[in-house]
Amino acid sequence: MFPSANSDLNISEDVRRCLWSLHVFRFWEQLAEGKIAAGKPLCDILYHRSTEGRSSDYELNFGMWEKHGDNAWHGGVATIECCPGSEVWGVIWTLSNEDLTSLDNQEGVNLGLYTPLEVSVETDKGLMLCRTYQMNNFHACRPSPQYKQVVCLGAEQNGLPAEYLKRLEVIQTNSYSGPSVLDRIRTVTK
Repeated sequence: MFPSANSDLNISEDVRRCLWSLHVFRFWEQLAEGKIAAGKPLCDILYHRSTEGRSSDYELNFGMWEKHGDNAWHGGVATIECCPGSEVWGVIWTLSNEDLTSLDNQEGVNLGLYTPLEVSVETDKGLMLCRTYQMNNFHACRPSPQYKQVVCLGAEQNGLPAEYLKRLEVIQTNSYSGPSVLDRIRTVTK
């Protein structure tokens, strides 16, 4: 039997994090290097890249949680929807269960924007049960070219299959050409 997370046993923090960890399936902009630093403030959450994989019977879609809402990306953002026969590729990250509340808050669960979802992800290490997030009150909306660029870049940087990259590259955008979060990402990664 494992000790509880609050145990007084003399074990290192790294070991403690490994014993009580959570797998998170990311399929959207956080895939890109620099996104974590430039966009959402995750500096207090320690992520470890585990592997890439695919979740069957889901499809990637873009939208907003309000019909006429606005966001820093000036267009639709990624979510997944149930769609038998489809697949979504992404990266599995491992983090401590202690960071679950911070992660949920970062994803807007506390604001009602997203709902945590458990999905099975097929990987080269076998089937993994992972947490991901699905948008509430979804309204389809094309992504901005900048957002699409970050999603495609993240997929490429993380070695997702070439066939999947081609599907991402043909996603139509809303043609927004003003400033966006991508400008801050470019500044951070220079």
